[in-house]
Amino acid sequence: MARPVEHILILGGGTAGWLSATMMSKVLEGQARITLVESEDIGTVGVGEATIPPILNLFLFLGLNEDEVMRHVQGTFKLGIEFIDWRAKGHAYTHTFGGPGNPLGILPFYQYWLRQVQRSPEWAAKTGSLWDYSFNDLAAKANKFARLKKIPDTQMDGLNYALHFDAGLLARYLRGHCERNGVVRREGKVRNVNLRASDGFIESLTLESGETLTADFFIDCSGFQGLLIEGALKSGYEDWRHWLPCDRAIAVPCASAGPLKPYTQARAHTAGWQWRIPLQHRTGNGHVFSSPFMGADEAQRILMANLDGEPLAEPRLLKFTTGRRRQSWIRNCVALGLASGFMEPLESTSIHLVQSGLQRLMLCFPDMDFPQAEIDEFNRATRHEYELIRDFLVLHYKATERNDSPFWDYCRTMDVPDSLAHKMDYFASRGRVLIEEEDLFKEMSWIQVLLGQGVMPKGCSPLSDTVPADQLHEYFQGIRQILDHTVNSLPGHADYVARHCRAPDMDRA
Repeated sequence: MARPVEHILILGGGTAGWLSATMMSKVLEGQARITLVESEDIGTVGVGEATIPPILNLFLFLGLNEDEVMRHVQGTFKLGIEFIDWRAKGHAYTHTFGGPGNPLGILPFYQYWLRQVQRSPEWAAKTGSLWDYSFNDLAAKANKFARLKKIPDTQMDGLNYALHFDAGLLARYLRGHCERNGVVRREGKVRNVNLRASDGFIESLTLESGETLTADFFIDCSGFQGLLIEGALKSGYEDWRHWLPCDRAIAVPCASAGPLKPYTQARAHTAGWQWRIPLQHRTGNGHVFSSPFMGADEAQRILMANLDGEPLAEPRLLKFTTGRRRQSWIRNCVALGLASGFMEPLESTSIHLVQSGLQRLMLCFPDMDFPQAEIDEFNRATRHEYELIRDFLVLHYKATERNDSPFWDYCRTMDVPDSLAHKMDYFASRGRVLIEEEDLFKEMSWIQVLLGQGVMPKGCSPLSDTVPADQLHEYFQGIRQILDHTVNSLPGHADYVARHCRAPDMDRA
């Protein structure tokens, strides 16, 4: 009979490390000891401040009160991401977390909108853009928010949302939660990773203090370095910079300015893009850029010139290579977070990849035999997840009209993965999207980015002709009236935050 895993050692803190400890301590419920090793002298990247909706389910599973967490992490709410100057300079659209309109029969709303755009441009011009029928977008642009699952007295979905927060504060909050639940934190830097001579499994870690820590199972959350998965086990890395050429970021917080917007902004520049993430106590900013096309000094000048508040710290340069480890699980070691791979924060997937990796790991949690078939399946699923997200990110760069810089010329004309080319070709016919079960981004996400970036299909579903034009006009008009009325009745985002999850520090501000 196989022995159970009795001791887990997590190397690295930050969001990935402490989220791993939180999940494992919850699922294993004392069946295994958990030790987390981190050093105060080693900083974390700590710029990941935006999330996507699945994090709400994670908090619910972990038994964390959303408002309580938000108070501790200076949190705000997020209805989507506004992409400015991506399709062309002066153009903007929002990838929201909610689909536009409401289905009519078996077809999604956007198919009827496509029909009107393609067959009656004058009518379509009067009815507005697709986003004029998006509850999330209308609320975002009005700086309104409320937790609303359904629009009252209708079958229409309410607001689907995610969170903005200070990643450093989240790690601190999770650490306190973990330590109260028996997770042991050890301070120290790793000097040596000791492998068993018989099979190459990790046996122990030797700290700079000379202390040796043994465990059965090791979780590598050591960041870009991948001290265990790469440094000791030589996983190898698959470089995706030929599709996602940005490899640097400069990050700086600034003082809050203007209304508290319930959405992230991503503004394209000449060789990359700039994020803006509103928190209660400050605004997070960063310029992601491609070093072959732009130097760090120029990137910093662009970032600082586009802040809307006073800088609160010195700008910090981060270097990265977009891609993934060839294997995220080797023998008795699993890499999570930046140790497993890096996808630029264009669609706020970094924290989600930790979450999904943990869920996958818990579903195939090993015993001391560490069955290779389960390890292989974990690696296959992880690789596929990264590739699906990669394709969605590449779409933002490929589908553009910009020709004002060498960077955008490269992106617009580059070859893309066959999997993405197939999806784009399929959409070009009738506006339909191929979605795999494992896709993180579903039909409404692809539709918003494809149309937002200017990819217009040649046709639409023939079934859209089954609804007479006058009936369709009334349907569109009725949806817009419902949305306008509902948005007007919502509280302001800042007011909602103040009422439900205002940070204690803000009360003393």
